[in-house]
Amino acid sequence: MTNHIDLGTVLRQTLSANLFSNLVTRPTGAAVRSQIELMLHPDERSLTIIDFSHVSMIDFSCADEVIAKLLLRTPSEREAYFVFRGVTDDHWDAIEAVLERHGLALVVERESGVEIMGVLDDHERRVFDAIKHRGRAECRQLAVDLRESESVVRSALEDMWRRRLIMRVGDAYAPVGELA
Repeated sequence: MTNHIDLGTVLRQTLSANLFSNLVTRPTGAAVRSQIELMLHPDERSLTIIDFSHVSMIDFSCADEVIAKLLLRTPSEREAYFVFRGVTDDHWDAIEAVLERHGLALVVERESGVEIMGVLDDHERRVFDAIKHRGRAECRQLAVDLRESESVVRSALEDMWRRRLIMRVGDAYAPVGELA
């Protein structure tokens, strides 16, 4: 199931005001995250698109409350995936600082497709790029593409899957959001 959440709309509904498009202050971030959590579907597998298109700016405390806590509080036994859309350079400084502080990474949708941003080692980035190039791939295919052992590639795949940066599709893996 795919769920689309427009942060600008959530912000306006949460604050009961139509004039605000800035995500600032920790209490505002906590209130917005609480609303987002209420909208999430507890399905076995879900994809939620968090849309920043109607948010002018986000500060560090709001990024910490909305993004970091959302990613950290999602139960690992549930296949809940997130794609962040409409993230601009004005948003990125606060988001990047929060990701680095918590050792997190997230999937961002760009015009060119999805990308992983945040804390990821070079090997994981190479594996993700190989999956993205194929669209969907099994471990053995990626190992051949990358000229590495299957066990090394599988370790990176499993780490990224546990962090919900890629999806399992049968025996294959695919970038989050590419199948939405």
